[in-house]
Amino acid sequence: MINKSRLFYGSCFALITTALSFSIRAGILPQLGEELGLSAEQLGYINSMWFLGFPISMVIGGLIYHTVGGKRIMQFAFLAHAVGILMTIYSGSYVGLLISTLLIGIGNGCTEAACNPMIADAFEGNTMSKMLNRFHMWFPGGIVIGSLVSKFMTDAGFGWEAQIWVIILPTLVYAYLFYGQDWPVAKTKEEASLSMNLKAMFSPLFIFMMVCMALTAISEFGPQQWSSLILAKSGAQPMLILALVTGLMAVCRYFGGEVVHKFDQTGVLLGSAVLATIGVFLFSTQTGAMAYVAAIFFAFGVAYFWPNMIGFIADKIPASGALGMSIIGAVGMFSTSIFQPIIGRWIDSDKAAAAATGLTGDELELVAGQATLGTMVLFPGILIVLFTILFFWVKKGKS
Repeated sequence: MINKSRLFYGSCFALITTALSFSIRAGILPQLGEELGLSAEQLGYINSMWFLGFPISMVIGGLIYHTVGGKRIMQFAFLAHAVGILMTIYSGSYVGLLISTLLIGIGNGCTEAACNPMIADAFEGNTMSKMLNRFHMWFPGGIVIGSLVSKFMTDAGFGWEAQIWVIILPTLVYAYLFYGQDWPVAKTKEEASLSMNLKAMFSPLFIFMMVCMALTAISEFGPQQWSSLILAKSGAQPMLILALVTGLMAVCRYFGGEVVHKFDQTGVLLGSAVLATIGVFLFSTQTGAMAYVAAIFFAFGVAYFWPNMIGFIADKIPASGALGMSIIGAVGMFSTSIFQPIIGRWIDSDKAAAAATGLTGDELELVAGQATLGTMVLFPGILIVLFTILFFWVKKGKS
């Protein structure tokens, strides 16, 4: 018999593992850079491995989901997480961090590849949208936990190795919850047919959503992953900003099912793009207490991006199946992977430009960080146009 609740809670703890690997890594970036003598661009490449491993395992997981089953994919996720965490702690080198971060990213991608279609198969209609939003609630929820743990441990004098050890705890919990459990099967034969999946994915709507996903992902993860470096001199506490953003995101996603039921995914995504643009713009222009106001706008903006992009595919293009959900997520992570070192170069370049004007110290760091964030406004800004098109496209299709 399938225990839906246990499978769902196991999925949540697996996503908490993903979130801790994201937020704690963001918190220890300054320590890593100082201890190993790494530039912002090198830190960007380490970050990019986290995002690169994600799409690789998501694509492969989506392709084999109905062949090997979600259970085996999650067993491999546990192995990748465990080895990646241990390698991160004991590597002590730039190359070692690249490899270990890639392994953790692969484990994270396996989690998405296995758990999204499991939830879609286990639940129906509006309940499916509600449970997908509540599952994805634990990514920002886990980031809140991780960012606060990272700040506390850093302030208490703990090294980055001790912080990485924390990630092993939810890893062991999800391994226990999934152990010995049966997984649900696909609702229809079309969802389990690779040929039908591929046919649905070559539709204009799916290709359009891939473009949107690339931009929603970098709009969400770009500012968050670099908050420690960019906001450190703004007069606000960067890890508290991260905790505020992700805490609000978690609350929004908890009630996501009701919001989607009222506005549909298209209306929610368009409103989100507007709020995200305002949030990133405020980040690029405000300091002190206003940085927290910017964080609130940003949080409300990006909260519904990821779960409702996945939900849109499951609801509006169901024939794409588990593969479609995996591919759309993989596109988002691959886009973020590509942009991590680019953002690192933007920071280095903006620092050089600010230094050339005679700025030094905290003022230089602030001006350079805000200049980089000003460039990032383009991502959600373009989404306003694309989601307006999507809104009328889907509305026309319904009529």
